[in-house]
Amino acid sequence: MTSTSSPRPAVSPSMPSRAALLGWFAPYAAISVVHVILRFAEHPLADPTKLILMPALVLAVIGAAARIRPFPRSVVTVLVVGILASWLGDGAATFFPALPELPVMLACFGIAHLAYIWVFWRGAGIAARPRVPLWAAAYALWWIVLITVLGPHTGALLVPVALYGLVLGGTATLSSRSGPIVAWGGAWFLVSDSILAFRLFLPDAMPGWTSGMVMLTYCLGQGLIAAGVVRAAGRAAGGAASRIGDAEAGNGISAGGDPAIR
Repeated sequence: MTSTSSPRPAVSPSMPSRAALLGWFAPYAAISVVHVILRFAEHPLADPTKLILMPALVLAVIGAAARIRPFPRSVVTVLVVGILASWLGDGAATFFPALPELPVMLACFGIAHLAYIWVFWRGAGIAARPRVPLWAAAYALWWIVLITVLGPHTGALLVPVALYGLVLGGTATLSSRSGPIVAWGGAWFLVSDSILAFRLFLPDAMPGWTSGMVMLTYCLGQGLIAAGVVRAAGRAAGGAASRIGDAEAGNGISAGGDPAIR
């Protein structure tokens, strides 16, 4: 005889394929290429195109993640918050003209890194390994060298710069346990901000072409972090849905949601 319990919907996991992920991130990649070329050429359109980068990345994340079931709401929300905070940092002079640009940049990107740290540390299914690998200890050495070299040139910004370096290093460190795509993203982001720090505080030591390198590595870092997180979230959601389906099958629930006849 059949049970009278209420039918339950079948679990139908849906996650972005590699082609779909590339398709959603292609516009961001194209805008990044255009912007980086303009930056290396010192073209006046470099600044306006910079402000298009992060909105394009938000659209890529939302579009690529939209079909994931169950939808990773917390991960996507915090990731988008981090990207939007980066956008405010990119346009600090434009969005906050009455405030000093560098402290505002540090604050906005500090918020972005805290958001990324949460995603890598607490985001469901984002971590690919339980612990940070030993090689990530190099990021602690990076912070010591950075503060030792740049500290005497930062003036009143020594403490904010040191604190920002900690959250930047934290992003890179925790990204190392989130799979190779995210790990490379965290590394490139750190390289970008390192070059920028030397350009800000030791400008005479940095040739003009390093401005383009800042944005090349920044675009790579942000894009890889976002794409890697979406891919990991989709994989985690698919695994969770499969476990639910296996549990239902074990309890005698058919694929159509009806209890099996015993």
